[in-house]
Amino acid sequence: MSRTPANSSRVVVIGAGIVGCSLADELTTRGWTDVTVLEQGPLPAPGGSTSHAPGLVFQTGPCKTMTEFAAYTVQKFGSLEVGGLPCFNAVGGLEIATTEARWADLHRKAGLAASWGVRGELLTPRQCKRLWPMLDETRLHGGFHTPDDGLARALPACQAQRERAERRGARFLERHTVTGIERADGRVTGVVTDRGTFPADHVVSAAGFWGPVIGAMAGVDVPLLPLAHQYARTEPLPELAGVDDPRAGAPRSSGLERPEDGASKPILRFQDRDLYFREHGDRIGIGSYAHRPMPVDPFTVPAFDQAPVMPSSLPFTEDDFAPSWQDSVTLLPALGASRVAEGFNGVFSFTPDGMPVLGESRELRGFWLAEAVWVTHSAGVAKAVAEWMTDGRPAIDIHECDLYRFEDAQRSPAYTADRGAQNFIEVYDVIHPLQPMEQPRPLRTSPFYARQQELGAYFLEAGGWERPHWYEANAPLAEGLQLPERDAWSARYWSPIAAAEARATREKVALYDMTPLRRLEVTGAGALAFLDRMTSNNLRKKPGAVTYTLLLDDTGGIRSDLTVARLAPDRFQVGANSPADLDWLLRHAQGDTARAGESPRSGEADSGAGVQIRDITSGTCCIGVWGPLARDLVQPLTRDDFSHEGFGYFRAKQTYLGHVPVTAMRLSYVGELGWELYTTADLGLRLWDTLWEAGREHGVIAAGRSAFNSLRLEKGYRAWGTDMTAEHNPYEAGVSFAVRTDKDFVGRAALEGRGTPARKLTALLLDDPAANVLGKEPVHVGGTPAGYVTSASYGYTLGRCVAYAWLPPLATGTGVHIEYFGEKVPATVADEPLFDPKMTRIRR
Repeated sequence: MSRTPANSSRVVVIGAGIVGCSLADELTTRGWTDVTVLEQGPLPAPGGSTSHAPGLVFQTGPCKTMTEFAAYTVQKFGSLEVGGLPCFNAVGGLEIATTEARWADLHRKAGLAASWGVRGELLTPRQCKRLWPMLDETRLHGGFHTPDDGLARALPACQAQRERAERRGARFLERHTVTGIERADGRVTGVVTDRGTFPADHVVSAAGFWGPVIGAMAGVDVPLLPLAHQYARTEPLPELAGVDDPRAGAPRSSGLERPEDGASKPILRFQDRDLYFREHGDRIGIGSYAHRPMPVDPFTVPAFDQAPVMPSSLPFTEDDFAPSWQDSVTLLPALGASRVAEGFNGVFSFTPDGMPVLGESRELRGFWLAEAVWVTHSAGVAKAVAEWMTDGRPAIDIHECDLYRFEDAQRSPAYTADRGAQNFIEVYDVIHPLQPMEQPRPLRTSPFYARQQELGAYFLEAGGWERPHWYEANAPLAEGLQLPERDAWSARYWSPIAAAEARATREKVALYDMTPLRRLEVTGAGALAFLDRMTSNNLRKKPGAVTYTLLLDDTGGIRSDLTVARLAPDRFQVGANSPADLDWLLRHAQGDTARAGESPRSGEADSGAGVQIRDITSGTCCIGVWGPLARDLVQPLTRDDFSHEGFGYFRAKQTYLGHVPVTAMRLSYVGELGWELYTTADLGLRLWDTLWEAGREHGVIAAGRSAFNSLRLEKGYRAWGTDMTAEHNPYEAGVSFAVRTDKDFVGRAALEGRGTPARKLTALLLDDPAANVLGKEPVHVGGTPAGYVTSASYGYTLGRCVAYAWLPPLATGTGVHIEYFGEKVPATVADEPLFDPKMTRIRR
């Protein structure tokens, strides 16, 4: 664990649950010892979600970051003891399948475990029964066993970390209710409680489901929905009598757990019925997500002394649990002779996308969030936030947890309520990686939405945007295409029409709706100096130039990739990825690099003096016109020269197409001749109609994201957040061409000190023309998992599935195997780009 010298920053953590205690331990380990943790309830069990958490830790999931959080939690809690007992009981985990769909998903889950480095094994029904003798094995298709998963003893883990932090100088104050957050000049200065005010340079809200309450005091939105979740315990069961309890004979530790809470069997998940089970000595605990969503208003939750049991424990609603009890008896027939002895509805947190909310507020500097974190991920989250505060960045990529990942349209209370409740419903569902939320839709639509509907667009959703993936109007083009049959999983959210749209783009011309891609406008006398300092490529070019460049952090990690168009000496249009890009640029323009312990210097900026930055996405729109006939379509609509000589690649021009003023950029993300055409949202429909009418004689079609993704992978174009993140540098990711080492930029020093890459983003071509993979599958080299797939799609031009994967450096032609639902699919390392390596199609 890294350590930094002692720091004088005063930190106040709000909440002494598992996250607050873990964070205090991580901060003090790193030399930040002036830490005060305020808790409204009594210690050691203050009454939040930690106090009732059943402690299940399953590490494997589709998100690599969350798996890493959980793995660190297992490692850390396993090293902690209270009363001579470890704070983690590695009983293992067992997920069972009672349907074919779940059994297939467990094969996929086993692949994810291999990708992320978690030990796991698929089991037969008989093997499952050996681990859980009470199971009715006749109902099982099989199971997935993860021997390193288990039970976190949350309250003892809090105590152990609290005592360690106190020895280093931290203090924990119980029964201090926060009533206000003090601030001055845009920065937090203290926390007000019912028992006094505590000055602070940094305040961290680790308040659990009270997060929105604390956020409101600070003027910071916390998109979090508390929901009640049912948990019950059976009567004592003869089948569990005499089961070894690892705590037998051990002294009680501050009353942190009941004496019957020991366990020796794996934690059991019956996800086909939204249930999980764990032992409590000779009883079984049953958790259910099968009931209706039960939202809780955090502003009305009673204080500890006013709560009947504790604030996070609501009365058990037996009628809601009745179907789950019957499902439990079906799976574990011995329960038929028992009954529910006690239960409660326990409150915990959900967000619109099911991920934690982490990071520092830009609007109120020094105010941090560590919210919507379950015990499963608690220590890992605390480590990441502590690294962020002390070192300026976490050691792993956490963009999926960033406070600023949400669009404005995704931050409304109604959106948080709708999607938070839906995430509760789907917590154990088999979710396809392309599966969109059903509500609220449509939320954000481009100006072309009506035309897309007329063409039979099949919409998926991302960032709140309705995004066409293919158009039923193009179905006749798919007739007669010879395509390999797809398996059921890869055939979901796919149509052979995508192949026809890709072919039309390669042979004629297609219109792509690029409106959802983020657009920023950077202006002012200091705009050039600022952007040149912030990004890795050379932007000191004449107006009309467009540059592909990278946003790096101080370690050389890729925070994002951008296209920057210089439209005038002091005006730039920036194509970005997420709201976090805007946040990163604004922080630097305001003189705050988010380095820990530094106060913002009034009136100073990081090369950002005289810079204005605004998001123009919602007020603008974009159509990609791509294909060998793109010039034939566009040129007759304008008096300006769109020839190769008059309008070169990576150039921009402001012009008119018919009656519509546009900013045209000669870029292509699909590997074909064409332009991105931008205009204001009010003129978007006119632009579409103008292009559509002009394109009729050329056989123009509208094409969707499914074809787009296939074409961009054939060309080897990276997708930030999927193919590369802040964990990767440009040389590993294959984008070093966007780095100019003869200029100064954020991250340059780290790149100069880099060693030989130990991994590389590698192009793979599947050997079998009928094989498909989708992403996140493990890649085996020499029979051993060596990396994982990032992006994959069938390459219709190539007649093979294309996959990109993080692997050790391998020679072209090396054979590997990709594990897809348990099958080892052969693939071969290929040179890139796989299509048109001489760029002749784009540069004509």
